[in-house]
Amino acid sequence: MANEVVLLDFWPSPFGMRIRIALAEKGIKYEYKEEDLWNKSPLLLQMNPVHKKIPVLIHSDPYQRAQARFWADFVDKKIYEIGKQLWTTKGEEQEAARKDFIDAIKLLEEQLGDKTYFGGDKIGFVDLALVPFYSWFKAYETFGNFKTESECPKFIAWVKRCMQKESVSKSLPDQHKVYEFILEVRKKMGIE
Repeated sequence: MANEVVLLDFWPSPFGMRIRIALAEKGIKYEYKEEDLWNKSPLLLQMNPVHKKIPVLIHSDPYQRAQARFWADFVDKKIYEIGKQLWTTKGEEQEAARKDFIDAIKLLEEQLGDKTYFGGDKIGFVDLALVPFYSWFKAYETFGNFKTESECPKFIAWVKRCMQKESVSKSLPDQHKVYEFILEVRKKMGIE
């Protein structure tokens, strides 16, 4: 089966982490191909000719539940974009991003409710969409000057449940490693 499933990815990508967690949860073996985002492989350009982005999962069936897709899209549009603003901006813009980020996490806490995971008793699509961003939280919190746990303790409790799963803990890179990566990117962008 490993030859049937191929993942084109970049190690700190939260979007790729989702796929790695999902494949581990399903027990699906796959071939991992690291992409150089500044020198994209012909396979990546062939498999994703429109967006030319990672991750690309070759030979995969998408999850079809509309509710989960909606919240996964919310994560992509809110958590990713606002998180990026936290580490790429300063001053009032960053302050606004901090407020928006905490509000988005609180909204996700409401959706989680009293469930163990967003989908219920088992880790599901929304969990997979969201938990990879936890590896970026040290950077979000450091640059945004806040602590998620004090603002959203129910969210952090959910993260801790997810991190107890080997599929999650082995798929997410260390927060300090991601933070160091972001510091390098900030220097290249002239932010530092």
